[in-house]
Amino acid sequence: MSGLQGIETKVLIVEDETAIVTMLRYNLEKEGFKVYYTGDGDEAVSLVKAHKPDVIVLDWMLPGMSGIDICAELRRQEETKAAPIIMLSARGEESDRIRGLDAGADDYMVKPFSPSELIARIRAVLRRLRPALSEKVLTFAGLKMDMVSHHITRDGKPVHLSPTEFSLLRYLMEHPGRVFTREQLLDAVWGHDIYVELRTVDVHIRRLRKGLDLGESLPELVRTVRSAGYALEEIPMGERQADTPD
Repeated sequence: MSGLQGIETKVLIVEDETAIVTMLRYNLEKEGFKVYYTGDGDEAVSLVKAHKPDVIVLDWMLPGMSGIDICAELRRQEETKAAPIIMLSARGEESDRIRGLDAGADDYMVKPFSPSELIARIRAVLRRLRPALSEKVLTFAGLKMDMVSHHITRDGKPVHLSPTEFSLLRYLMEHPGRVFTREQLLDAVWGHDIYVELRTVDVHIRRLRKGLDLGESLPELVRTVRSAGYALEEIPMGERQADTPD
């Protein structure tokens, strides 16, 4: 689960008990997760949009918006409706569990709990909802990416990419068919807190295409979507892709 070549499995903790946040951060970071956190319910939705976490650990009782309200709000909005959510609560009655799950939580844990159990639940949710994040080998249309050895092949032949292009391809392979804007790719590959020109993405997309070409007559695998961004798709032979989405 640890990050490779700049991409990490990101967890957002929404919890106002400092001791629990400290415990979770320590144990999650020890396992290789990138951790963000807030103790304020009103801030949680904006942090989800900013950091696009792979999983959200959400307490029920919070200052500002409650966990139930946050969960329902995230499910209403298009860009956050698929975010995996594990709800934490001291409320252990069956009716409370049902209410949390009905609000949109993917799992529900009752306090107190062990960090190892929560990490196991996080991995289980990711395997179920985002299977690519738990795989050591990604495949797509003849591409094979081994994330342990960092070895890539296309139709059995080696593909040589820089670390940045590797990270870019990995992110696209984890979400085949999904269109990403330049901003989303910058956040995912370079990091939310690093300033990089938007055109940098176009440069690396061109290099990625060149690396995947292998000098042979093969379909392109990165689609340029006008006025939107880029997506990983197998494109019919002869269909020319624009260099940028503009």
